Amino acid sequence: MTELKPISTDLKFKDKWRHIIFGTDTIQGQAFDKLLIVCIIASVLLVMLDSVSALNHQYGNIFYVLEWAFTIIFTTEYAFRLYVSRQSKKYAFSFYGLVDLLAILPTYISLFVAGANYLMIIRLLRVLRIFRVLKLLEYMGEARILLLALGNARKKITVFMLAVGVLSMIFGSLLYVIEGEGNGFTSIPRSIYWAIVTITTVGYGDISPQTPLGQMIASVVMLMGYAIIAIPTGIVTAEIALLGNSGSNNTVTIDTECSNCHKHFHLRDAKFCNNCGAPLPPPN
Repeated sequence: MTELKPISTDLKFKDKWRHIIFGTDTIQGQAFDKLLIVCIIASVLLVMLDSVSALNHQYGNIFYVLEWAFTIIFTTEYAFRLYVSRQSKKYAFSFYGLVDLLAILPTYISLFVAGANYLMIIRLLRVLRIFRVLKLLEYMGEARILLLALGNARKKITVFMLAVGVLSMIFGSLLYVIEGEGNGFTSIPRSIYWAIVTITTVGYGDISPQTPLGQMIASVVMLMGYAIIAIPTGIVTAEIALLGNSGSNNTVTIDTECSNCHKHFHLRDAKFCNNCGAPLPPPN
């Protein structure tokens, strides 16, 4: 684990702030990120409270002022990131750059479209930086394994989803013919909706078969649902086991951000960015 150090006073203004804003290996850098995360969570909670009619009626004006205060803070921070970045265009179109932009747009859009400010909930995505700030990078490797497993199993999962769709249409059509409009199965699409709800074992109960034959088919569908749910779990588990046995954990990527081009996710032992070749900061 790298020991945190203060920012050198010899650095130029832009270099100093670039290290603070984009880096997490200094005391000032981590303090900046922690303060930013507090502001993000506070602004999201503000949006949630503002959506409660009773609170909005009583504290609406305060919420409005605070909402704009947070928006100004995040707008200033976004502009400053563009200013100190070596390649501002790459930052603007990077994942975090787009999230930072989307986090401030809803408030401005709300000036023209009523209710758009509630889209500020997207700011919660910015809390993804907490993985770096709180030294949880080691878990990003495990998350990457899960993503790789899902990617490797995508064809099997696609076939599985198609099979579930076909079964839903078959059982839905059967129940439409057997039960009819009198028992709530007013159309084939609505009957297919019942089949999907039943197969997935959600069971809303808003539609249910009344005839003995319909109930017998429903029982088969319910039992089949338990078996169907286990299939994707087994597929993904098998892929994770294959990745683990092949030793892929040594080459799993972690969320190290390049301070030059702002690319995320590099190999665990990488010293240089595989996009621009710039030196990577040591993981915390």
